[in-house]
Amino acid sequence: MAKKIGIFFTLFCILSTSCLGDWNILSQHKTNNGLKISLKNYCESWRMNVELHNIRDYVVVPQECVAYIGKYMTSTQYKVDSEGTINECILYLSTNCILENDGKDAWIFDIDDTLLSSVPYYKKNGFGVIGNKLNVTSLEDWMSQGKGTVLEHSLKLFNHLKGLGVKIFLVSSRREHLRSATVDNLVKVDFYGWNSLILRDQEDECKNAQTFQGRNKK
Repeated sequence: MAKKIGIFFTLFCILSTSCLGDWNILSQHKTNNGLKISLKNYCESWRMNVELHNIRDYVVVPQECVAYIGKYMTSTQYKVDSEGTINECILYLSTNCILENDGKDAWIFDIDDTLLSSVPYYKKNGFGVIGNKLNVTSLEDWMSQGKGTVLEHSLKLFNHLKGLGVKIFLVSSRREHLRSATVDNLVKVDFYGWNSLILRDQEDECKNAQTFQGRNKK
């Protein structure tokens, strides 16, 4: 980051990314190279490729992977992976970035499953909801109650950035009517001091999350 930080940090977007058609692993026993794969192999590969953004615009988590994804999202491994991601971000800041302290250094965060965890919502619904098309009304009702829980390692990075004097911008595909509930939820779990919160307004309703967020990162 020579003069500005323009990094969009997204932490494990499996549950919140607007979403690929599913691939029925039950009818597939080998890869194109003839390598035999198990259901666990397939689901792990699918999860990793979603996180790496190699798989985009999926509609649902493949039904056969729902139990696997649910188990991962509530596991110690998920927490370890989260901590590792944050530690790499902090290392990057300390070794590759030269902050100018000119008021132009900035960092962009998403909110859902980056700062606030939506795992409680999916856990309450037995994770079966992620194997079906998302019920936006139900999810927004949950968001309006401010029940998102803190992702502790993300809070560590958030506070580290504040301490460096970096401006923090939050860009979320949440709709504008959730602004008050979103702010209250963030503050309740100790996220405060950001510079701007950009939510999806009426003219952005028809845009997918990636298009909306991509435009607002510029």
